[in-house]
Amino acid sequence: MPVTKSAQGPQGAVDLKLDLRCPPENAKKLQNKDSSFLNGNPSESPDSEKTKGITEFQTLVHLLKSNIGTGILGLPLAVRNAGILMGPLSLLAIGFISTHCMYILVRCAQRFCHRLNKPFLDYGDTVMYGLKAGPSAWLQNHAHWGRRIVSFFLIVTQLGFCCVYIVFLADNLKQVMDAVNSTTNSCHYNETVIPTHTMDSRLYMLSFLPFLLLLAFVRNLRVLTIFSMLANISMLVSLIILTQYIVQGIPDPRGLPLVASWNTYPLFFGTAMFSFESIGVVLPLENKMKDARRFPAILYLGMSIVTAMYIGIGALGYLRFGNDIKASITLNLPNCWLYQSVKLLYVFGILCSYSLQFYVPAEIIVPFAVSRVSKRWALPLDLSIRLAMVCLTCILAILIPRLDLVLSLVGSMSSSALALIIPPLLEITTYYSEGMSPLTIIKDVLISILGFVGLVVGTYQALDNLIQPTDHLTISNSTIFTQ
Repeated sequence: MPVTKSAQGPQGAVDLKLDLRCPPENAKKLQNKDSSFLNGNPSESPDSEKTKGITEFQTLVHLLKSNIGTGILGLPLAVRNAGILMGPLSLLAIGFISTHCMYILVRCAQRFCHRLNKPFLDYGDTVMYGLKAGPSAWLQNHAHWGRRIVSFFLIVTQLGFCCVYIVFLADNLKQVMDAVNSTTNSCHYNETVIPTHTMDSRLYMLSFLPFLLLLAFVRNLRVLTIFSMLANISMLVSLIILTQYIVQGIPDPRGLPLVASWNTYPLFFGTAMFSFESIGVVLPLENKMKDARRFPAILYLGMSIVTAMYIGIGALGYLRFGNDIKASITLNLPNCWLYQSVKLLYVFGILCSYSLQFYVPAEIIVPFAVSRVSKRWALPLDLSIRLAMVCLTCILAILIPRLDLVLSLVGSMSSSALALIIPPLLEITTYYSEGMSPLTIIKDVLISILGFVGLVVGTYQALDNLIQPTDHLTISNSTIFTQ
């Protein structure tokens, strides 16, 4: 089966996504790449890797890495949009439902593997075969659209992640550069530091463009694995330093609202879905395990750890900074070199991860386009498409320079579809002919409705905030330095 891979930067370092439109001649090659990239050993042959498989612990580590990244940095602001009580409870509910949907996808894929005698099915294949097995003749005749829909949402999601990266890079580097002359070695802050304005954040985005282009032109997964490792190390160190800071000196929380305005709750939903959107990793991980029967237990354990971390960082970050919380909690760190280094480490990690996230849409779009031209024009077309896609993500980031709204928009618009809407409907089409409990059908329908409502309302709310007057845009991304 054709498979694409990516390292999940916003949600972690390694996230294997699925190539849904690659030409047949590329399928075997991409699946072989998937095996080596997943385990970080590009020198090993696919056959050898398939024989060895990965252990339960390795599976757990990959699952954690695929979820923990830039999304977690926006959760404190998301909790503010929901309330100090409603936010953590909602994160718990979304984490449980998202994990259940991942399990549904794995079960459906396993069922079709057994029915069709196939070793592995990706997300798009599973949806396609699910529609073929459905009760509706119309769906059976148009089952190929299931693959195309999943492909579309994967492209939108991954390019959205790339846009988030660019905004994140610009915001954090701008804050460091604005305060570079007043940055000290002491992290005890008792006075306000007035930043020296350098240049607009949009110019910082443009300054990153040459580096992003160079990274996007990297087509060798062995090289991308090195970037993945560097991103993992830098973001892990940054997260540890960040956590030890926010647990110190938490003020009295009684002034914080338990439940925030329902007008801002859709923004919380979108950011939460952005953080939990790692459903594309579960099928490749399950396929690579030595004992795939243990995967459900690893899935629930790993996602329980992820959910606990999300709730902890989100709640503690909001408690620590209150209504002053920024779109990324790194923007709230004090103006000393220790915490400025946290921002720089995250900037480096996200910059390395850009090529990994970009790999997914590139491996869906480029082979599809290159297969339609002669070999002479294959490389120029390949590079031209990559150039256009990078420029597109940069232009979109410049047009939408608010990190919190980009997070929410991507999460609401595409992550909801992949993580909440499609899997429950897939379960119905897969098992309906075998007889399903009415309660199961009701459960699946309710989850899909929840995802659809979140998609519509969250997207509307994010777009509505984007068209607010310019002076309103400085609230959540404003930069205030304390020392």
